[in-house]
Amino acid sequence: MDFSHTAEQCALADKVRAFTEHRIVPFYQDSDRQGQFRPELLRELAAEGLFALRVPVEYGGLGLDAVSTGVALEELARGDLTACYPVLNAALVAGIITANGTAKQRAEWLPAIARGDAVVAFCMTEPGHGTDAAAVKLRAEPSGPHDWRLVGEKTSIMLGAYATHGMIFARTSDAPRARGVTAFYARLDDQYVVRSPLRDLGSRSGGRSTLVFDGLPVRVSDVVGETGLGFAQGMRGFDYSRALIALMAVSTAQAALDDALAHARHRRAFEKPLGHFQGIAFPLAECATYLHAARLLAYEALWRNDAGLEHRLAANMAKWWAPKAAVDAAHQALLTLGHFGYSEEQPIAQRLRDLIGTQLADGTANATKLVVARELLGREYAP
Repeated sequence: MDFSHTAEQCALADKVRAFTEHRIVPFYQDSDRQGQFRPELLRELAAEGLFALRVPVEYGGLGLDAVSTGVALEELARGDLTACYPVLNAALVAGIITANGTAKQRAEWLPAIARGDAVVAFCMTEPGHGTDAAAVKLRAEPSGPHDWRLVGEKTSIMLGAYATHGMIFARTSDAPRARGVTAFYARLDDQYVVRSPLRDLGSRSGGRSTLVFDGLPVRVSDVVGETGLGFAQGMRGFDYSRALIALMAVSTAQAALDDALAHARHRRAFEKPLGHFQGIAFPLAECATYLHAARLLAYEALWRNDAGLEHRLAANMAKWWAPKAAVDAAHQALLTLGHFGYSEEQPIAQRLRDLIGTQLADGTANATKLVVARELLGREYAP
């Protein structure tokens, strides 16, 4: 067993860490207070190559493996969890297009994602359902022999306020549930899409929005894969992105824990450093253990993906556990800092708020535990 990163992955980590310290960390709290990304952020992420991570080299990308993508997101998340979502979406959508798109679609769409010309949103969740994702109501109404118009509503769409393009899941037939859902990749034309940003507890700069589709025109050439297979394609993408979100959560929580450890070394009470007291030291030790283990599980899932092995079980285990461990660790860090941590002048409270969102993104704990249970027991013996 070898738990080390390659020299190339270490160099990537150093590069992203330097970028994060210089261009992400100084703006973390201001972006939250303003409720939006600073105007230069998306362009800078693209220039750093972070939108190109999973785009194949022949389409202008870096063609990196899953573990390397995790390395980059882990470093970025230490500075700002919310800044990871444009990178995560680019990796997820590029992966789906690479696996399911035609040669013409890949040549047309992937270079724009790699350059950052296309900022992508993953448009699946709707007002009437989240975890029950197969119950898609957004309609693709026929508009000629090879055209549709998308009518309906999506909500809780991260980056919805910024995205130029979307991977949009719509119902194209009366076939039951998932079998009637098709994936379209299309420009989110403001002439046909009304965006309403949501007021959130955390990740306030992420532009999470409701999108109302009022006849957005799409063509057969915009269908990713085949009609009626979009839901399955999206779920396969989640088996990869869930491990990435687990790493993002762990890294953000580790930053909060590092602040708490530093405070426990230097803050004194009863003439001793706080770390001398078991009531302070032991909870931090427990949090460090859980974060370390969750990180390894997430990397195992990504390594299995790269090796062509079954990775669904590990990815879903990581997704339900890592965000919980991360929220618990950030909460403990806040308590360790006491009144300093409770102040919005410190970043720990913001990290805690941001981390709560990872317990919802790409599947709740119950949704991912259901996947784990079915993998362990067999579908016919599980809930």
